[in-house]
Amino acid sequence: MSIPASLALAAVLAAGGTAAPAAAKPTGCHGPIRPAAIQTVQPCDGMDRILAKAAATVPRAGQVAWQQRPVTAFTHFGMNTFTDREWGSGAEKESTFAPTAVDTDQWMRSMKAAGVTQVMLTAKHHDGFVLYPTRYTNHSVVASPWWITPGCADDAVTKARAAAQNGRAEDPSAYWQVRAAGCANPRGDILRDYVDSARKAGLKVGVYLSPADGAELPAQFFADQVKRVEAKVAAGQPLSIEEQATYDDRANTPAGQGRYGTGSAAKARTIPSLVPNDDRAAALAAGKLPKFTVTEDDYNTYYLNQIYELFTQYGPIDELWLDGANPWRGNGISETYDFTTWFRMIHALSPDTVTFAGPAGVRWVGNEQGQARQTEWSSLPTTGDPNAAHNEELFVGGAEGTDLGSRQVLADPSVRYLEWAPAEADVSIRPGWFYHPDEQPKTAAQLVDLYRASVGRNASLLLNVPPGPDGRIAPADSTALATFGQAIAKTQAQNLAAGARGLDAVTDSSLTTSWSPPHSALAGTMDVVLPSEVAFDQIRLGEDITHGQHIEGATVQAEVDGSWRTVATVTTVGANRLVTLPSPVTARHLRVVITQSRATPYLATFALYRTVPAA
Repeated sequence: MSIPASLALAAVLAAGGTAAPAAAKPTGCHGPIRPAAIQTVQPCDGMDRILAKAAATVPRAGQVAWQQRPVTAFTHFGMNTFTDREWGSGAEKESTFAPTAVDTDQWMRSMKAAGVTQVMLTAKHHDGFVLYPTRYTNHSVVASPWWITPGCADDAVTKARAAAQNGRAEDPSAYWQVRAAGCANPRGDILRDYVDSARKAGLKVGVYLSPADGAELPAQFFADQVKRVEAKVAAGQPLSIEEQATYDDRANTPAGQGRYGTGSAAKARTIPSLVPNDDRAAALAAGKLPKFTVTEDDYNTYYLNQIYELFTQYGPIDELWLDGANPWRGNGISETYDFTTWFRMIHALSPDTVTFAGPAGVRWVGNEQGQARQTEWSSLPTTGDPNAAHNEELFVGGAEGTDLGSRQVLADPSVRYLEWAPAEADVSIRPGWFYHPDEQPKTAAQLVDLYRASVGRNASLLLNVPPGPDGRIAPADSTALATFGQAIAKTQAQNLAAGARGLDAVTDSSLTTSWSPPHSALAGTMDVVLPSEVAFDQIRLGEDITHGQHIEGATVQAEVDGSWRTVATVTTVGANRLVTLPSPVTARHLRVVITQSRATPYLATFALYRTVPAA
């Protein structure tokens, strides 16, 4: 019997090998440069060779698929939804999480109406409350009222849950042990409901699992923070949102096991770490589930166990979102996240998953306003190994820099690697990431502008849409989403360039058919002769990114009234470049002039649209 791929990769990881996106093997300073998602920059590489490696940096399969999903909907839903806060302390009572309903099908209808093709849920935010029945903390949906069917009265269930509450300090699986004691809400597992609704709607699935975890803060640290914050209140000093959460919950203690930032010893562990009565024991013994041997402290072990649960119980997961937040560092406690092992295990479990800030994954665009740069590269230089660190730490000038991939940055002496890292532009439809009743959503017209400033600049739009405490997306949000989606769909319903003489390769909606200048030149002109005059006010360009990102400059010219005029000028193109003109142009004859490239350009998309405004 053949070994499943995941088990084979697990064996590699357990043996200390690299179960992660591999860099192209070094070939000295004069050998052939082979396409790869990660390239190593050698000390002897000159600028010409570094530029050639940047051009040969290409996406892996999961990234190609991800870049063809231009809009993802983020769903911030959790404890903060019910405390009306943006930041939780981790000391909230599970009884606070008490929705009257959770209609994930309605969430998907609302988001799909916006043209979304992937959705992503905050399975655990910084407060540490978990939206699925995890075995590794009691601070989860199982301990909340939502887990129990309303009106179901059963003394045995009451006793079982009381026993779990009494034993939670010693046993992080205490509530998981009684999950099936009776009266269970069939929709109690919110992540399961979310994933099932998404797949039923034909949407890809992402999950956010916060590394920061307030519920796992040591009790003494939290008590010290309470005293510090109380002193600030007594002195009349303002509180940050983090401090306000601590102050609001000062009568409580963190709801987890106190594993975060304790300096616990790193020792050999097996992932998954089986708990009493673990329902996976037989499958693991039979080799039907993978297992990993790692050397970790208590908190990293906890986090790896939850990663394992997500991928083996809810997969396939198309995107895993994890930030590098270490929010209590300034107050004297921090956790050293073992990104190297996290990334290796993620890749071993699911090679096609793209990980936010992971090796050959996706990256933060650098702001939370949904705005990509006018020059946005996917092939980026890094100062360290992308497999060994949260990638935001590795970009030259930092993730928020104005220039991450130009020739000038490529020439920086700190550059050690190149990786394919396309941008993800996150923004919320409301002022906050969680629902607050006093806030209103952005208008459909504002969402269209965000689409143009993100998807239109070689990024993906990550649009957060937070459901309210009633478990539904608010009507105003749903209306804005639908109107936005209709505006984009109607605008792009007809490519006015279709039928251009000899240019089916760039108007056929296929990524891998393209036009290139003759003789593999780095610059050239694509002549566009349409069947008849058209009036357009949007131009869309796109490269065949399976060859990499090569174009550094291009113009679009139109013959108007017998004279040629430049109607658009861009630097980078990448997967998508959308230019909205100040006024419509009417023409039959156009030219796309590639003025500069790093290697032979492969132009896969040329489209002309007439804007249909958001009604």
